[in-house]
Amino acid sequence: MILQQTRVEQGLPYYYQFLDKFPKITDLANSSEQEVLEIWQGLGYYARARNMHNTAQYVVEFCNGEFPKTYDGLLKLKGIGPYTAAAIASFAFKQCVPAVDGNVKRVAARFFGLTENIESPAFFKAVFALLQEYIPTESPDLFNQATMELGATICTPTSPKCALCPLTEMCVARATQQTDCIPVRIKKTKITKRNVNFCVFESEDKYLIKQRPSEGIWGGLYEFINFDSTDDLEDKFPQKECPFPITNAEIELGYQTRHKLSHQHINARFWHIRTPSKPNGLERLGKWVEFEELKSFPLHKLMRNFVSL
Repeated sequence: MILQQTRVEQGLPYYYQFLDKFPKITDLANSSEQEVLEIWQGLGYYARARNMHNTAQYVVEFCNGEFPKTYDGLLKLKGIGPYTAAAIASFAFKQCVPAVDGNVKRVAARFFGLTENIESPAFFKAVFALLQEYIPTESPDLFNQATMELGATICTPTSPKCALCPLTEMCVARATQQTDCIPVRIKKTKITKRNVNFCVFESEDKYLIKQRPSEGIWGGLYEFINFDSTDDLEDKFPQKECPFPITNAEIELGYQTRHKLSHQHINARFWHIRTPSKPNGLERLGKWVEFEELKSFPLHKLMRNFVSL
């Protein structure tokens, strides 16, 4: 689950932390979501952590604590799709199922000379069916690991090392000199730009924080209450667009930064808002905590950077 969106060298320390904290699946199932997110913070794509927590609870409750050993059984678990299910089934249980990740799709596209859009579901189905014919029943785990490693180290997105490839003599893209244009990728990701104002309410030596919804970016993590505004990064607090009641307060810009996500570019400003008493109406938005307590909550990267200043 960690390696779905994370490199091995980055994910390995987290893996060991999880083994220490949750040595058995029952430990993970019985933990709180906050405990799981706290260990996960920094890995990104937090839905993976929530899915893993949900899956542990499902396995304990409905599978008698026994992890499914078949590809079809694994697909029933939340957060486990065709690639992850095939990887687990072949690596852990020697099931004869091809694990088709981005590296494998690229190898297959060049080897078979496939010119369909590599991002399309139809392409995935075609590659899965083709590799199903090639995968050896006696060592499906080695086959899957070999094809993934081939794509990661030899059949790279740019400047593939064809001279070192053991499949070069059978590769259609190599024979037709199309390694630069295969695979075909047609993918448009719309990038939205946001101006996000984080309101660092301080009153009676406490700060107001809230938990984000479980769905969407940074799901389930904690942050200061905030709002979007139409203005760019300026030093003036966008009072007219602020949806929260602010009266008799000292407001100053404490910190500003830019943060890029795969589909969003965020201009973030942290406004330090000091009030003599807790503003009415804000309690329903979150909870008041001391500054040192903030570090005990699972925070997204923007928040962690601010707290560590």
